[in-house]
Amino acid sequence: MSNLVNVPKNGGLANTNSNTSFPTLSHWIDDIFNRDLPSVFTSNFNTGITLPKVNIKETADDFRVEMAVPGLKKSDFQIDLDNQLLSISTETKNESEQKGENYTRREFGYSSFKRTFNLPESVDEEKIKANYQDGILSIFLPKKEEAKQKPARTIKIS
Repeated sequence: MSNLVNVPKNGGLANTNSNTSFPTLSHWIDDIFNRDLPSVFTSNFNTGITLPKVNIKETADDFRVEMAVPGLKKSDFQIDLDNQLLSISTETKNESEQKGENYTRREFGYSSFKRTFNLPESVDEEKIKANYQDGILSIFLPKKEEAKQKPARTIKIS
């Protein structure tokens, strides 16, 4: 008679007749990197702006990029276009100081992000517009006239 051996999806071999299962090195490494860090380590880090989420929508006439970035001003954004590469970035600095009778408390913060997108050749670069309202940055990327989707039509047979 032969022993049956299970072959797990990760390609390793495991003997099913064994009553003891020892964790492998790969399991220990997975546990280390998949485990959440204690809040002591994460509470004071990453308090700036994280990479904002982006929605991109294509219509017959244009592409629309919407980015959720509440708490900023229009003047905080830098939008650049270079060789069909659209870059959206921001940099903010906050400083505060409190003086008391026996102490001075000073805090400062810095946050920034940059997102870049390769634009298709069908975008009319001269007509790009941007708008910031209610925490949403919207960028309208109109298509060139020849790239716009034409309505369906019926062709008569002669």
